[in-house]
Amino acid sequence: MFRTSVAALLGLVAAGLIGLGVNAASENTAPPSGVSPNAMALQECAKACDDCKRTCDMCSAHCAAELTEGHKLHLETLRTCQDCASLCAAAGSVVARHGPFADIACSACADACKRCGDACEKHAAHDPMMKQCAEECRTCEKACREMLKHIQAGNAPK
Repeated sequence: MFRTSVAALLGLVAAGLIGLGVNAASENTAPPSGVSPNAMALQECAKACDDCKRTCDMCSAHCAAELTEGHKLHLETLRTCQDCASLCAAAGSVVARHGPFADIACSACADACKRCGDACEKHAAHDPMMKQCAEECRTCEKACREMLKHIQAGNAPK
């Protein structure tokens, strides 16, 4: 139990540090000198994954609260948001470090974001949190699919 808690805490700290680095790097709109547009695409994708992860985490907490109030339809979105957040975190980490499995991570993340966005969209008309989650998922899906185009064209930096 203690090992699991420590491992989870270390994972959260690592993800937070990666997120801070990605957010700090994305503050500037122009690429720093010596940084290729493809490297910027990687950073933008990693940032979109990090943003979506946070929103999905917030949405899953929202869905848990809705479930406690008897809104059973939120069970599906609770589960999709949790899984989507996990896949976004993994993709963001792999992409941020220009990992060799970025294509696999981006593909899985894009598919998860599509499904999570579709699930949250069902509640978007009457629930602002669900609407925000659906929109963030769409943004992340698009960023991951764009990154896949770079990778498949052989333009992703090594």
